[in-house]
Amino acid sequence: METSTHSVLTSAQQELYDWLADYIVTHHHSPSIRQMMQAMGLRSPAPIQSRLRHLQEKGWITWQEGQARTLQLLGGLVSGIPVLGAVAAGGLIETFDDVQERLDFNSFFERRDLFALTVNGDSMVDAHIADGDVVLMEPVLEPLRLKNGTVVSAMVPGSGTTLKYFHRNGALIRLEAANALYEPIELEAEQVQIQGKLLAVWRQA
Repeated sequence: METSTHSVLTSAQQELYDWLADYIVTHHHSPSIRQMMQAMGLRSPAPIQSRLRHLQEKGWITWQEGQARTLQLLGGLVSGIPVLGAVAAGGLIETFDDVQERLDFNSFFERRDLFALTVNGDSMVDAHIADGDVVLMEPVLEPLRLKNGTVVSAMVPGSGTTLKYFHRNGALIRLEAANALYEPIELEAEQVQIQGKLLAVWRQA
């Protein structure tokens, strides 16, 4: 995508950039040259290194040649991740439908579907998620494939949304805190809507 500060990419460069963005969102670190070769169907590192040099020259990445793990994205695919409201790290609270502000994470996560929530409460402190933190969430498209132990934002219609560890046991879902002072919340699966799973925690200074 062309922006006022980024030169337009060739199809090969765009293909690599899009793959890098997806990989970094999923794994939270940059891939190796060999992984890029495999993803692009190439047998030599030379074309990858050439594309990376062009991406850097055009202002889409920073990269120290010969050190793939130093790669960082700079592209402007999104103008900020929407902060959709608050999520309870305690009991259940009502969330907000309006976008209150946007966090500028363009160089970190290059995804349009991510969203953020502000944490209210201390029920996840043992997971290093404190009151006032902002959690970055990825929508859960296939709840049945969600792994037990995943930190999720879960909505109970009519009650609100909470941030907890997810556990499924047959027709029941248990939402567990990371604080011994809070009892687990156990509900019928049909009563719970999993909104997203945790990608990262941002703590404002």
